[in-house]
Amino acid sequence: MEIVYVYTKKRLEFGRQCNFSDRPAELHVDLAPDDKLVHDFIEKDPCDSGIQCAQEMSEHEVNTERFESESRGVNHVEGGWPKDVNPQEVEQTIRYRKKVEKDEMYVNTILQLGSVMEHCIRQNNAIDIYEEYFDDTTQESAEEPSSAKTINVFRDPNEIKRTATHLSWYPDGAKKLAVAYSNLEFQRSSPDTSLDSYIWDIENPNKPEMTLKPVSPLVCLEYNPKDSHILMGGCYNGQIAYWDTRKGSQPVELSLVEHSHRDPVYKVIWLQSKTGTECFTASTDGQVLWWDTRKLGEPTEKLILDPTKKMNIDNALGAISLEYEPTMPTKFMVGTEQGSVVNCNRKAKTPADKIVALYTGHHGPIYALQRNPFFPKNFLTVGDWTARIWSEDIRESSIMWTKYHTSYLTDGCWSPVRPAVFFTTKMDGTLDVWDYLFKQKDPTLSLQVCDEALHSVRVQDNGRWLACGSHSGTTTLLELSDGLCVMPRNEKVLVTAMFERETKREKILESRHREMRLKERSKSEQGGGGDDHAEREGEGDEPEEDLVARAEKEFYEAIEAEKKDRAAKEAKRNEALKKENELQGEVIMEEDGEEKVNGHPEKDGGTPDNSAE
Repeated sequence: MEIVYVYTKKRLEFGRQCNFSDRPAELHVDLAPDDKLVHDFIEKDPCDSGIQCAQEMSEHEVNTERFESESRGVNHVEGGWPKDVNPQEVEQTIRYRKKVEKDEMYVNTILQLGSVMEHCIRQNNAIDIYEEYFDDTTQESAEEPSSAKTINVFRDPNEIKRTATHLSWYPDGAKKLAVAYSNLEFQRSSPDTSLDSYIWDIENPNKPEMTLKPVSPLVCLEYNPKDSHILMGGCYNGQIAYWDTRKGSQPVELSLVEHSHRDPVYKVIWLQSKTGTECFTASTDGQVLWWDTRKLGEPTEKLILDPTKKMNIDNALGAISLEYEPTMPTKFMVGTEQGSVVNCNRKAKTPADKIVALYTGHHGPIYALQRNPFFPKNFLTVGDWTARIWSEDIRESSIMWTKYHTSYLTDGCWSPVRPAVFFTTKMDGTLDVWDYLFKQKDPTLSLQVCDEALHSVRVQDNGRWLACGSHSGTTTLLELSDGLCVMPRNEKVLVTAMFERETKREKILESRHREMRLKERSKSEQGGGGDDHAEREGEGDEPEEDLVARAEKEFYEAIEAEKKDRAAKEAKRNEALKKENELQGEVIMEEDGEEKVNGHPEKDGGTPDNSAE
């Protein structure tokens, strides 16, 4: 039904002013609701209804441009000289000084400033403004729970993200952080992936302070502790490069490909030398190479990590981590892909003698290896699902270890200020802080840094700043609470006692294990003569797995023999009890004087020894 209402107006009234007046409402059409149309509509719930006298609200958003700050230094030599005076010329500067000193304004200004200066000096000399009044008092800080807070986040500025594989702190204070970026998943890398690595100012996460441009992605990067301008990097293609930040982004010198590693360089460490130019590197090609940055064409020394000591590169263990302690200049340690740690002596006479000992205990590659800064004989290894603490004196097993985690461990390091604290990172993006004096089964603090795998961790020398690098190139800077970076008074004593106790326990277990093996060997050597004797003599050198299997077999055989012996003894005891019961039967005395034992008359008419009275 179509509703039409026509409004009419006379032509005379066109353009005339409107005169409004009140009149009652008129009903033109009344449409009844149609019940059939209800099924074609959906009831709205809730309903929005407008109200009066309400404050009007509107959505407002502003998209501002991101401001990138940049730090620029000023190289100030000497200023304040006129343009016609060269400050490098001594005669010109002396002539200009004499001219200024003769000026009356200069003399009056010096005299006025001199009286003010003299008054200030006398005031300062009257009281020692640097005097410490409360030297003897010690502030007792209340124990607070361990915590960490995020200070800054540095993201890889490239579109194709890469893993932050290694971190290195600036040697002179927590000012800068060098981050090496590379994609270790070789088959998934794109040809458009950037090769650059960066140096970040920790106060400016918007833009890197400097870009390092290697010929191949950097897997590791280290500042020179003696010269903060020098950095050494290990490349994915096995080459070594070093940078001088004063000379730009390009490397100063590169090692030759034919004399470099054959696999990616996973670790580089600077040596404690007089020149400060020596370092050594490790790679999964099984070699440890020593370098001098003054002549980087070829290595100065080479070591092949062959456990058989035949120096065959085909049998070499792939090196993935390194450890060097300056207080032990001749010793260094190598963590391998095969899960073992190689203890080496650099000053040995022959290459074979350089490999001193082998520590085995991990099921996978050892991604982190570091000596305790306070107890160099004890070192930390991180690999597979655990972190382990070792003693140099014990080769069979570690003295302490963490529980097996559900997620794979990727890196770890000791705290430089607390001997009982170390840090580990995992594939689930968690950073674990362990304090062995407080808790040994679980970490003291477990922090979810990000939702992706963490691959690197490094603590600054003050022990308060900690940086973590993730799979997508995000580096997170954390600040630790005072409880994790301030050493208690008796911590060294307690940690010493703990390490000594655990080392002693492992020594006892190791000697017992050795004793069992010697007994097994002597038993095998005491066999029959001839071929049988020779065969048994050869069995004395069985591998450890066979010895364990034989020990288990003998153990179960001894248990079965003991069970049979116990059953036989039990049967004899039951039989003896039965006979004793038969002999101790009741003796019944009848009225006619006839004695009965167990209800039967005695055949010989005699009285038994055990007759009843």
